[in-house]
Amino acid sequence: MDVTSMIKDAVEKITKDGDLTKAFQADPTATVKKVAGDKIPAEAIDKIVSGVKTKLSVDKATDAISAVKKLF
Repeated sequence: MDVTSMIKDAVEKITKDGDLTKAFQADPTATVKKVAGDKIPAEAIDKIVSGVKTKLSVDKATDAISAVKKLF
């Protein structure tokens, strides 16, 4: 099990699909299970959900910083 690649795959799928993005905001665990299928062991789901949340937060912060830089 490679948690890092599972996080990367989940982030890619969630960010490319607006419905999945909304679903993730409402129920992150169910959404990650949906996009990853049955390949996620129960003991790893919390790590993956946390990793996806972190990655999405970092991406939003990076986008915000880029937008501010364009103002100057």
